Amino acid sequence: MVSGLAFCATAVATLFAQATLVRYTRNRRPHELAWTIALSMFAVAAVALALGTTTGWDNGTFRVFYLFGAILNVPWLALGTIYLLGGVTAGRRVQWGLVLVTGLAAGVLLTAPMKPVVGSIGIPAGREVFGVFPRVLAAVGSGIAALVIIGGAVWSAVRFVRRRGEPGMARLAAANGLIAFGTLVLSSGGLIQGIVGHDEAFTLSLALGISVVYAGFLVSVSTARSPLTRPAPTT
Repeated sequence: MVSGLAFCATAVATLFAQATLVRYTRNRRPHELAWTIALSMFAVAAVALALGTTTGWDNGTFRVFYLFGAILNVPWLALGTIYLLGGVTAGRRVQWGLVLVTGLAAGVLLTAPMKPVVGSIGIPAGREVFGVFPRVLAAVGSGIAALVIIGGAVWSAVRFVRRRGEPGMARLAAANGLIAFGTLVLSSGGLIQGIVGHDEAFTLSLALGISVVYAGFLVSVSTARSPLTRPAPTT
């Protein structure tokens, strides 16, 4: 079940990343590029998770899983929210800072001492494998980024609800609500693993969370394409 859910999360994240990449190549909107990077990282982490739970973990596979899954993908997803709500100038400033953090995290995860996980099928917890610094990077990076995403989605949903009389606004509010809920489910995965250690619950939260966020994205895209949301022609 754990491996199947991991492969399911991989498939959804890959489709999601492909969709945002196609939109970025058409529109050149920086938030769509940030989302593509984040979702690609999520897909790589999900592949590492699937391999680890199917054939057994090794130190390299777990480093990849922890770097892209626990530390980096949520901050890059949050960068898209910052671009949307804060504008291009604020987004670029945060992006350069995030690039530096990404390099730091990659260096730390490549060199950090870790306890051997070779042959283990269950998902190791970060506290059982790494020292303090990698775990602090994961907690601070993902925690703050999740607050940015959830706060931005909730704020957008409230704004759209206030304009619910306009065509398409109700669906946009629903889309933002799905994104916020999906991010909350994704964030709960690490908490579940840290407290109860159930691999099935952890991978289910990943597969369900990314699916809900993807559903929110699809709703927002369908709303944007709907003729009801297009401005009336002027004469």
